[in-house]
Amino acid sequence: QVQLVESGGGLAQAGGSLRLSCAVSGRTFSIYAMGWFRQAPGKEREFVAAIRWSGGITYYADSVKGRFAISRDNAKNTVYLQMNSLEPEDTAVYYCAAVPPRGYKTTWPPIEYDYWGRGTQVTVSS
Repeated sequence: QVQLVESGGGLAQAGGSLRLSCAVSGRTFSIYAMGWFRQAPGKEREFVAAIRWSGGITYYADSVKGRFAISRDNAKNTVYLQMNSLEPEDTAVYYCAAVPPRGYKTTWPPIEYDYWGRGTQVTVSS
């Protein structure tokens, strides 16, 4: 099992920045990749960014490319999402997620994630 706890959400003005953290505990050695997702009111959850636990390869949704950066600190078992040039459209609950390797079915970026945090609210005012 893997446990995920997000933090760092809050209120920001358009054009501002926030950094989200995701503390990872449990069977961290079993993690293949980590991801950030978000869900705005009345909308479906959408993918934001992903990072390989080993090697640090990253992947981004087009909507955040160039503005957001995902990183990880393996020594601290923490994944970060640095969000710059925030827009009101970035307002959502942000979730981190983790996935173990799936053998020959392992893909990049991952299609499904097994473990989820409870989320942290990000609100961007115009």
